[in-house]
Amino acid sequence: MPPSHLLLALAVVFVWGTNFVVIRWGLDGLPPFLFATLRFALSALPWLLFIPRPTAPWRKLAAFGVLLGVGQFGLLFLAIQGRISPGLASLVVQIQVFFTIGMSLVLMRERVRGFQVTGLLLALAGLGVIAAHLDATVTLVGLMLVIGAAFFWACANLVVKSLGPVNMLHFMVWSSAFAVPPLLLISVLTEGVPAITAALQGADAVVWGSVLWQALGNTLFGYGVWNWLLARHPAATVTPLALLVPVFGMGASALSLGEALPGWKLGAGALVLGGLAVIVLWPKLTHPRRASPDPL
Repeated sequence: MPPSHLLLALAVVFVWGTNFVVIRWGLDGLPPFLFATLRFALSALPWLLFIPRPTAPWRKLAAFGVLLGVGQFGLLFLAIQGRISPGLASLVVQIQVFFTIGMSLVLMRERVRGFQVTGLLLALAGLGVIAAHLDATVTLVGLMLVIGAAFFWACANLVVKSLGPVNMLHFMVWSSAFAVPPLLLISVLTEGVPAITAALQGADAVVWGSVLWQALGNTLFGYGVWNWLLARHPAATVTPLALLVPVFGMGASALSLGEALPGWKLGAGALVLGGLAVIVLWPKLTHPRRASPDPL
């Protein structure tokens, strides 16, 4: 990978990692489901007026939008609103890789391999360490919400795996439109019109900047550049860089929000990241010519 392409990949990983801190800033002024509604609304409009519809069935656009919008980000925003620290959320949500593999084994009859079991056991040990240290920065409800977000992210991954070749930036823009109606309905029913109105009227530049960062930085720039790189380099070269997402996430949360990084948290991070590394890197190390893991 040329240095310029490597810098682009690191920029995407940096955006995705620090995004968890940006989410926390946005939640200071917006309730979670309203925040998610605005994020996906600005990911869709006005871009779908200029970007052609991808070669994907409407039902899969809708399924992906709802799974990602309501399932992943709705639950993730709800968790980060005082139920789990952004740094830990950036780590725990990465278990979507194991959910994706598990559902692929069941639904697509893929064969389980020893290195996948090893990676899963390491990650589960890391989650066990986190569960043993529940406190004000990580509650049981917050942990379960992020695990739920990871599950729905994995479900969205399976939708993408069933598509075949598709322009992912176009797919993200058009599928985002389907996330808006259910998110808005949930916001109205659970957060209430008065709270929505007050939040919109009181939102400052930091809050709106957080929304724009979600829509433009995280979605359009992140997915657009990532898939541009995947089109030019083997997935086995690009995908391992995603392991840096929770590193940037935990580091940014420590620097920006003062999140403590005690030994148990670093140990849990090492276990989860170790499990992910086994899953992603083992095929490349043992069969370098055949290794081409799916970009999860």
